[in-house]
Amino acid sequence: MVRAMRAWDIPSPCVGICRLDPDSGFCQGCWRTMAEISGWPGMDADGRLALLDRLARRQRADGGRDPNPGPC
Repeated sequence: MVRAMRAWDIPSPCVGICRLDPDSGFCQGCWRTMAEISGWPGMDADGRLALLDRLARRQRADGGRDPNPGPC
């Protein structure tokens, strides 16, 4: 039997580096905007998966660079 994925089964993309880039507006640790960060707790599983897909595309579009250029 296949169990439906629940929102809490999907871990947050937060990596503990919480700094917003002033130019892009993205967190330098997880690539989310402030609205995406604050909206995470209220998202259902589909919303969280869609956001994780957007974050991966965002990182690839930026050349896959490490968003954490140094210590916090």
